[in-house]
Amino acid sequence: MRYNMIIGSVPAPNSMQEVYDMPPGGRLGPGYLTDEEKKNKPKVTKALLVRIYSYLKPYRKQMILVLLAILCSAILTLMPSVLTGKIIDDGLIARNFKALVLFIALSFGVTLLTNLIGILESYLNTWIAQHITYDMRNKMYRHLQTMSQRFFTASNQGDIITRMTSDISGVQQIITNTLTSILSNSITLIVALVLMFRQNWILALVGIAVVPLFAIPTRSAGRRRWAITKDSQACSDEINGILNETLSVSGQLLVKLFGMEEKENQRYEAVNKRMIGLNIKESMAGRWFRMALSTFTNIGPMLIYLIGGLIMMRYDDSITVGQISVLVALLGKMYMPVNQLLNIQVDWIRSMAMFTRIFEYYDMKPEIQNAPDAIRPDTVRGEVEFRNVRFYYNEEREILKNISFKLEQGKCIAIVGPSGSGKSTLINLIPRLYDVIDGCVLFDGEDVRKLDLGFLREHIGIVSQETYLFNGTIRDNLLYAKPDATEEELIEACRQANIYDFVEKQEQGLDTVVGNRGLKLSGGEKQRISIARILLKDPALLIFDEATSALDSISEQKIQDAIEPLIASRTGILIAHRLSTVLAADEILVVKDGEIAERGTHQELVRAGGVYTQLYETQFSKAASDAEPAPLGYSEGEEGM
Repeated sequence: MRYNMIIGSVPAPNSMQEVYDMPPGGRLGPGYLTDEEKKNKPKVTKALLVRIYSYLKPYRKQMILVLLAILCSAILTLMPSVLTGKIIDDGLIARNFKALVLFIALSFGVTLLTNLIGILESYLNTWIAQHITYDMRNKMYRHLQTMSQRFFTASNQGDIITRMTSDISGVQQIITNTLTSILSNSITLIVALVLMFRQNWILALVGIAVVPLFAIPTRSAGRRRWAITKDSQACSDEINGILNETLSVSGQLLVKLFGMEEKENQRYEAVNKRMIGLNIKESMAGRWFRMALSTFTNIGPMLIYLIGGLIMMRYDDSITVGQISVLVALLGKMYMPVNQLLNIQVDWIRSMAMFTRIFEYYDMKPEIQNAPDAIRPDTVRGEVEFRNVRFYYNEEREILKNISFKLEQGKCIAIVGPSGSGKSTLINLIPRLYDVIDGCVLFDGEDVRKLDLGFLREHIGIVSQETYLFNGTIRDNLLYAKPDATEEELIEACRQANIYDFVEKQEQGLDTVVGNRGLKLSGGEKQRISIARILLKDPALLIFDEATSALDSISEQKIQDAIEPLIASRTGILIAHRLSTVLAADEILVVKDGEIAERGTHQELVRAGGVYTQLYETQFSKAASDAEPAPLGYSEGEEGM
């Protein structure tokens, strides 16, 4: 073992710890597929491989350079092992100091060159992977932007984000790890085998015979660790769940109000104790693994020394100590590639599954698309007409049934009805967030499906009940509607939306940060900013979808004061649940069970004694005493109640 210690050809006991420390299924460790992965194992076809290659094709020149770098690196990595024989035979044993210095210098030079090529290979790999993921992210984001509202309401938001982030980021690992691993390990293994057989075919066969033994402790420890890891992950998820529930603002308040501090402490301590036990098990599994690994990795070199020494001493004195040492060193170089290639199938399956998941999203056809001959009229009036419109999200429950009405330019209609009657669905059909099942929706006399989508949505403004503000400043949120708006235009929009007094009082004015989803503002302030944003858009048709339903009476009045001048000068649709909003409309449509049950003015509908009268008595009458006189000449004496 004296020469072996000099050249370091036998891996140190902890040099293969990497194998254990890699995640299950990782490039070095033994991979195991989960039950779900086994069930959903993708079918690898020529078409799938061709499609994957299409993303590599633009970078094929760089890929060729990577391949050459891997080839050179694999060959040069083994050269120091071969030169070790020369160092021992021609330098040490021959007592030739000049040759010793020469071969050591040559070995050092080869090692340095190998490392430099490795850096080049790593850079090229990373460069290619980053550019491919850049292309795929851009394509995915553009594709998702074309998907209909149905896609986002029906899909799990976490799944969408996962496809955009984790799955596409995983492509980088596939390119830098899996593909490189296959090429590098295959070349290293082939070159090592050739060099071993060139040294001595008998000892080469001895070395190869013991290589499979190396996989035994690795796979055994991998199975054990995989089971512990799954339990640890489940335990970690449980701990995170407890922390998220009990240490959030709302959760902590609930714990205090119900006096559950001690119970939550006990629950956390129990899960934490279970996690400690699993961590100890995982640590000890690693110890046993490293012991077994150290034992098996030394069997091969010992056998080569034993059989090589036997042949050299009794049968063939032409075999030198240097040759035996070279074989031992090359055998050590084979351990890692063999292990990686034995487990590359799992990485390969996961890689194909990842591409399949990404392609599933790419292949989803947008439900709402521009017509090939989409038109953009020169003039816009904002008139809307529904003709025998039917709509459903699924066939089992029809939402809208034979809806027909017409809204002329400059007029305003209010749509009222019980919760779930289809009011919001009705207005979502106008900007084509969904398409009708039957009938048609017309905008300025043209079927909305014939109009250019960008043109249609450019001239429709919707203020919804759930106002969404981006995490930025008031200015940022206003400029989203009109990026080139001047300071004067922003201020005027705020004045018209009845929010400028608030903005003016802020230290940063328009540059006040609103927080995530406008968290730093009240509901009324957010709503008025959204109205100012719509004003900057300057649409021909304004739609207010229960814009004041979740607000207090003071905030409602401020918004009402902002809404009334707007609908007086534009075509408007109001979905309302409060009398003050309803009274501002020229006509009221009463929707019930997906149909227009009644229509007319407030006075007419109250006197009719139908659905509207019931709504008035249950929802509107409470606000009647606070309502201002309607612009249509309505007065309390004409109420008829």
